[in-house]
Amino acid sequence: MTAQASDSGMSPEAEEGTPGLRKIIHVDMDAFFASVEQRDEPALRGLPVAVGYAGERGVVAAASYEARRFGVRSAMPSAKALRLCPDLVFRPPRFDAYKAVSRQIRAIFGDYALHVEPLALDEAYLDVTQDPRGIGSATRIAQLIRQRIREETGLTASAGVSYNKFLAKIASDQMKPDGLFVIRPGEGAQFVASLPVRRFHGIGPKGAEKMARLGIATGGDLRDKDIAFLRAHFGAQAEYLYRAARGIDLRRVSANRARKSVGGERTFSHDISGGARLRETLDEITAMVWERIERSAARGRTVTLKLRYADFRLSSHSRSLPRAVADREEFAALARALLDELLPLPQPVRLMGLTLSALDGDGQPSDERPDAQLSLL
Repeated sequence: MTAQASDSGMSPEAEEGTPGLRKIIHVDMDAFFASVEQRDEPALRGLPVAVGYAGERGVVAAASYEARRFGVRSAMPSAKALRLCPDLVFRPPRFDAYKAVSRQIRAIFGDYALHVEPLALDEAYLDVTQDPRGIGSATRIAQLIRQRIREETGLTASAGVSYNKFLAKIASDQMKPDGLFVIRPGEGAQFVASLPVRRFHGIGPKGAEKMARLGIATGGDLRDKDIAFLRAHFGAQAEYLYRAARGIDLRRVSANRARKSVGGERTFSHDISGGARLRETLDEITAMVWERIERSAARGRTVTLKLRYADFRLSSHSRSLPRAVADREEFAALARALLDELLPLPQPVRLMGLTLSALDGDGQPSDERPDAQLSLL
């Protein structure tokens, strides 16, 4: 299904002359891990499926759309997922299979775009401002990519088409699953104004709650705040919020985008201090972070454990290897060793986080090819 924002009336020449205006596609596979499992095991099709482990310390790595209807989400403890959906079917992760499909998808991207910026195994930005195939339409390119993904992998993908990365990513989520949505030049600010701020990339539940206390519920509310207000309340995030509320994003699609770390953290509703509870929580965070590491195909040498104590004091402890961490088991062992060195803690903690850093980059520069301009439609 395809939906499009109304035409802005801008000519292609005017569009190309606007600073920061590009032709960007964001492609996001639909429930990727779970969809691969349903594809490879047809008996699972139509059933609520979770990728992960069902044990007491298990965590959901991914959930099918059938499972999401019950409220099952990634990074959710498996026990909670089973309470929400007693018929939930678990399958252990098969990252080799997911990586193989990801390579197929990226090969398809390379047939249409000079610049591809993978965000994870299952999503990427494509800059199709240059059109080596002479197709002439970014929307048509997105249609062709989605068609080829379906034909060559048996899976579905959603795509967003717009003139910058921020809007393209929002658009790809607009018609999920198996959808295509277009935001044309001149329509970004109007489109963003009606969005709940929770839809903005980088604004999580806590950030949305803070904005609600400040009277900010939509992009339009955010746009009404001046930069001084945003700096006072959101610090370094202020410039991003100011631009995003106006549909502005000057970032380029970069195949060599350097990622410094992959991690995750959890803030507790009540401070915790017991060793058993801390280890159990660390195992949950380890599972969540390793799933992100696998999604991004990252390799790193340094594991860092972060603790924020009840008095808000922040403490971080790291351990580095002379080579990349080999697998989930080694990652978990390093994390546990860091925690064990600190026990017993001097006081309860309100937050725990885990990060893999000192990453090895594998991006390669894109080849330059003949330049041909195209329109969004």
